[in-house]
Amino acid sequence: MITYKAGRADVAVIGAGHAGVEASLAAARLGMSVLLFTINLDAVGNMPCNPSIGGTGKGHLVYEIDALGGEMGRAADEVTLQSRTLNLGKGAAVHSKRVQADRILYRSKIKKTLENTKNLSLIQAEIVSIETGAAENGEVSVRSVTTSMGAVWEVSAAIICSGTFLDSRTITGEAICRSGPDGLLPSIGLSDCLRSLGITLMRFKTGTPPRIHADSIDFSVLEIQNGESGDECIPFSVYTDPDAYANMKQIPCHIAYTNEETHAIIRANLSRSPLYSGVIEGTGPRYCPSIEDKVVRFADKTRHQLFVEPCGADTKEIYLQGFSSSLPEEVQMQMLHSIKGFENARVMRTAYAIEYDCIDPTQLYATLRFKNIKGLYGAGQFNGSSGYEEAAAQGLIAGINATLEIKGEKPLVLSRDSSYIGTLIDDLVTKGTNEPYRMMTSRSEYRLLLRQDNADERLTPEGYRIGLIDDERYARFTKKRKTVEDEIYRLEHTFLSPEKVNPFLSENSLSNAASGISLAELIRRPQLTYASVAVLDPDRPKDISRAEILSIQTAVKYEGYIKKQLAEVARKAKLESLALPEDIDYSAVSGIRIEARQKLEKFRPLTIGQASRISGISPADISVLLIYLSAKQK
Repeated sequence: MITYKAGRADVAVIGAGHAGVEASLAAARLGMSVLLFTINLDAVGNMPCNPSIGGTGKGHLVYEIDALGGEMGRAADEVTLQSRTLNLGKGAAVHSKRVQADRILYRSKIKKTLENTKNLSLIQAEIVSIETGAAENGEVSVRSVTTSMGAVWEVSAAIICSGTFLDSRTITGEAICRSGPDGLLPSIGLSDCLRSLGITLMRFKTGTPPRIHADSIDFSVLEIQNGESGDECIPFSVYTDPDAYANMKQIPCHIAYTNEETHAIIRANLSRSPLYSGVIEGTGPRYCPSIEDKVVRFADKTRHQLFVEPCGADTKEIYLQGFSSSLPEEVQMQMLHSIKGFENARVMRTAYAIEYDCIDPTQLYATLRFKNIKGLYGAGQFNGSSGYEEAAAQGLIAGINATLEIKGEKPLVLSRDSSYIGTLIDDLVTKGTNEPYRMMTSRSEYRLLLRQDNADERLTPEGYRIGLIDDERYARFTKKRKTVEDEIYRLEHTFLSPEKVNPFLSENSLSNAASGISLAELIRRPQLTYASVAVLDPDRPKDISRAEILSIQTAVKYEGYIKKQLAEVARKAKLESLALPEDIDYSAVSGIRIEARQKLEKFRPLTIGQASRISGISPADISVLLIYLSAKQK
């Protein structure tokens, strides 16, 4: 291939999915000149699978992205078709916002934002190679990237956000095609380049259900699923007008079910399933299996729930969540027509599985930089994760850290007790993954501290320090924080006599108070809320927002549990702060088991805390390392 010098920039971002969008915006907003490469400009910010943002654990990530100064939450708010908060029957730690999003409008909003961002150039081109050279200190460092048309761009850093495009192929029964999602071209050639750079690749698989024409569905026989009411409807982003958001018109979703006939069709055609015939080589996501996998794994179930979701306000495409499949097209039609309400369904897009290359993420530091190549970062499904939200979170961190590395500044590494983003990245780089990694609230041991309502409290100071949060937004944040703190203090120090409070308690079938009781103590009763005790609290401030009320109520109700988790964080903080020397020779540390020594050499943990979370490292090995560090310090 004949090449030519196309120019120079600070950062090249390869791929304009959710990871690439956040990475490029973060770097550009921090003053870097950024080139964002995409195979197709019409697929920027695309949602090739669910037309939704958020969900269990994922909603937390979106709030955190917004708290740091990212874009996903703000864009999702602008294109919300329906908003729901999941797990409201459980504790506040697992309440997770999920919105049905207009996927076409989302793409448009994201593309417009990118096109109008200073320092950022959006380019339709396929990157086929990344060139490296020796840096001054002897490290291998990124030098340039080259497109399939021979354009060589000199850069100081490159962030790979290839999603499911890397050497990808789609599979529907016996029909196999070299393709990316939604019929787009795959990325061919970059995988070989990465292998030549000493990077270990893995093969993963995911899938998507059919899209159905809305007019061919009998919605009258389906269960309706409406969005939440205005009082519960809190946007992802602080930039969104909460009142306008709460009063938006929401589109209903619906619920359908498979049945024994559907399952019989699937079982009769398992021999044609690429999942069971050996055609699909990649490992699929455990928590989002195909319908044929669910029928085999849960053979005792007579039906499976399906969610019927609109893809947009101005399209007839309907997404059938829970019906992912790689079975042949004619079998998919039989399966679909066996479902009540879908007897006459017309398919607009056939379901497919997609295989793609990704990396073993243990090759990365917690900054998301490759350990063996300075200036080279990975983010999103390229790192072995799944989902738009996980991708966007990693892209944001990679964009920030690529910028900080170029500036010669200290990188941003979020801890597990600070965020779900920190938990996500720590899991990937210390434990690795043998399947597409999905964020869930159960992944965090600190989930009561990492709630949606306090994401800004945890992360906005970091976003401000880095430069992604401006003075005006930070002032709004500090005002909210003071409002919350002042109101909690007032609730704790406002006492009511038994004469005043007991009639109210009796009316609500609650035990009476024997002595004076504070408003905070009342709110801590499981049956009562901040709103329900308003009749006893005529002096409460009138201008507290819904988001502030949520933070106040949660902090008051769970005060004791929160204190316990904070004590646990403090107990483990010492291990997290004990840094391991970057040049430590583990073969010279006597007393460590051979397996542990091999793991430590491979993962090169930055701290004792990180080392303790590596599979195969025992408490005895950690004790040896602590003794080694103590002796070295003396």
